[in-house]
Amino acid sequence: MDMVDEITLTGLTVFGYHGVFDFERRQGQEFTIDLTLQLPLAAAAASDDVADTVHYGELADRVAAIVAGEPVNLIETLAQRIADAALDVERVAAVTVTVHKPHAPIEQTFADVSVTVRRGRA
Repeated sequence: MDMVDEITLTGLTVFGYHGVFDFERRQGQEFTIDLTLQLPLAAAAASDDVADTVHYGELADRVAAIVAGEPVNLIETLAQRIADAALDVERVAAVTVTVHKPHAPIEQTFADVSVTVRRGRA
């Protein structure tokens, strides 16, 4: 049985202007991103070289640029864009992305609303 290795980045919080309502696009709000990458890590473990893995600092910068960048209506779209960026890294086999929108315009009391997408290579 092949083992699946993972790199997980949780709680990446970035200010963005996403939402269906005009005021969300004007005022903006914080979004929190969780990512889990599935990829083989044995080569990195053996070489002890960052070139053999995913540089999670660079990935965090790329994800932050997406969240802070071009506004979208839906966090589903935002999650897909982040998943696409993670899969641009050739060694990543699959990714799970959760986009949290804790300040969503919901009248009821709530702690968080989030969307999770799971994407892999074809």
